Amino acid sequence: MSRRRIQREFMSVVAMKKENAQAAAGASAGTIAVSAPAPPVSRARALVQAMQREVLPPVMGAALFILLWALVSATTELPSPLKTWQSALQVFSDPFYQKGPNDQGIGWNILRSLARVGMGFGAAALVGIPLGFLLGYVGFLNRMFTPIISVLRPVSPLAWLPIGLYVFKQAQPAAIWVIFISSLWPMVLNTAAGVTQVPHDYLNVARVLKLSPWKLFSRILLPAVLPYVLTGVRLSIGVAWLVIVAAEMLTGGVGLGFWIWDEWNNLNVEHIIIAIFVVGFVGLALEQAILLMARRFRYER
Repeated sequence: MSRRRIQREFMSVVAMKKENAQAAAGASAGTIAVSAPAPPVSRARALVQAMQREVLPPVMGAALFILLWALVSATTELPSPLKTWQSALQVFSDPFYQKGPNDQGIGWNILRSLARVGMGFGAAALVGIPLGFLLGYVGFLNRMFTPIISVLRPVSPLAWLPIGLYVFKQAQPAAIWVIFISSLWPMVLNTAAGVTQVPHDYLNVARVLKLSPWKLFSRILLPAVLPYVLTGVRLSIGVAWLVIVAAEMLTGGVGLGFWIWDEWNNLNVEHIIIAIFVVGFVGLALEQAILLMARRFRYER
């Protein structure tokens, strides 16, 4: 075979491969051009997917919890979920009855506990947030009070109850005092930490512009420290609601803590379990309310 013939055959093979590649590319481009877009996901299917992602896991967790509860109650004297549910229907059928100063419905007990928490927590916010701003902004005050706070903060909340009883001579102010002192530290520490995180350039600009203390607070410190303040508020409300039950067990009176202790004295375990769930749901509602406020709060000058 001559060299020219070999070259012609080689060139024909190359040309054939080139044509095949162009044809395949054109066919692919044509397919892409005429292919229909993927059908959109229907609303019903999107709703089902959202329920599978958001609703199904909590429902499965609750079902597993109830199943374990039923298994434990079958082998112990713990009331079963069904028996507790029947007692809960009776308790909430008339939550605001009054048969005496210490015999009232669970609704009054919840409201009375929330009132104590509101008073103690509100007083802690009025003191703790301004104190946190001062400790974070004035270094001398920070160094002066930090050792005291470090010593008092780890003290158990109930250890403050005898001090409250000795000072106020009454059980109800003593319980509010325990809520106040327990809620104070998270707000003070988080607010002070937020102030220390404010960039020094902001403060230097405020000094150059000779801003008044109020403008320094409202225009610079508050917008920067607000997330830290809300974090401290969320932690404090959780601590306050956690402490009120134990404080009411010791001080007595109308309230969830006293209701739990009274039901224990009556050996009514179903009502104790109901109270535990009530305490949990109310605490969750309080925390979610603070989180909602933190997400939606917008600072405006």
